[in-house]
Amino acid sequence: MTFTVHRLGSSDVAHFRALNAMFSKAFDDAENYAAKPPSDAYAEKVLSKEGIIPLVALSEGRVIGALVAYELDKLEQERSEIYIYDLAVDEASRRQGVATALIRYLGEIAARRGAWVIYVQADYGDEPAIALYSKLGRREDVMHFDIDPE
Repeated sequence: MTFTVHRLGSSDVAHFRALNAMFSKAFDDAENYAAKPPSDAYAEKVLSKEGIIPLVALSEGRVIGALVAYELDKLEQERSEIYIYDLAVDEASRRQGVATALIRYLGEIAARRGAWVIYVQADYGDEPAIALYSKLGRREDVMHFDIDPE
């Protein structure tokens, strides 16, 4: 399979929509990814931010994989870290290096931006994600908490 990895910019609204459709399907979460699609103006604004890093893998113009990461500036030192928030590959394109290529492309961006680490979480029982991330990095066992805003 031939594909390229592309960082979305403000003019990539169609790919932005395809990215969200892929996440909706891959995560079986239409409520959060498809029920209330953002306006084009919002998409353009978000896609123009340097600290938001949306990547897509494209094959023949079609989105077959997607990754969204956020750069977080640190206070303890003059550095940043990058958090992979979402990563998915179309079911027919899995096990062909798409996710690895997306992460490696993010690594190139992180290196250029001077980030000291890229981190990601995986859920217990998500063996494909755990295997992928174990291949690419060091595992840390942590607890994750969601706190509702007041």
